[in-house]
Amino acid sequence: MVSGVLHAEKSAMPKIEIYTTFFCPFCIRAKKLLDRKGVPYEEIDAGSAQVRAAMRERAGRNSVPQIFIGERHIGGCDDLYALEARGELDKLLEGASV
Repeated sequence: MVSGVLHAEKSAMPKIEIYTTFFCPFCIRAKKLLDRKGVPYEEIDAGSAQVRAAMRERAGRNSVPQIFIGERHIGGCDDLYALEARGELDKLLEGASV
């Protein structure tokens, strides 16, 4: 089982998971957007080979961050910001399918 850090507090929304590494600027940028939105997320440290392998199997990608909202794989930082630019991120965070 992978442990993570839960950030922020809000209810009635899908679980958000973000695989990160410590010095990744894209990870920091993605977390800042989620923090600005005030949504809770679980940060999973993908620094170990075992966690990175599990992330790769789940996401199909090796780069970080890898972001999941509910069961939906969002992708990386650019994908998260693209959802925001299209006005779709808030709908996903509210649990609506986009």
